[in-house]
Amino acid sequence: MKRILITIALAIILTGCGKLTLENYNKINPGMDYDRVIDLLGEPTGCDGMLGAKSCTWGEDGKHIKVKFIADNVVLFSQAGLK
Repeated sequence: MKRILITIALAIILTGCGKLTLENYNKINPGMDYDRVIDLLGEPTGCDGMLGAKSCTWGEDGKHIKVKFIADNVVLFSQAGLK
C-alpha cells in the first residue's frame, strides 16, 4: 500500500513539472487572466502580492516561469531554463 501511495505522489509531482515547458510559456499572453494561466501551468510554486498586483513563480531557480499580474491579468512574464 505504501508503494502505491508513493507512486501516485510521484506521478502527481511529475505531471505538474510536465507543464513547465517552453511550449506552454509561449502560450502566455499579456491580458490573459490568472485562472487561464493556472489551467495552462497548474498551481504556482509561490505567489507574492499586494494592492491588486501579484507575482507568481512556477518551478525553481534554474527552471521557472514568472508571471506578474495586475487585477488578475498578465502584465509581464519571463522564463529561464526551459526547453
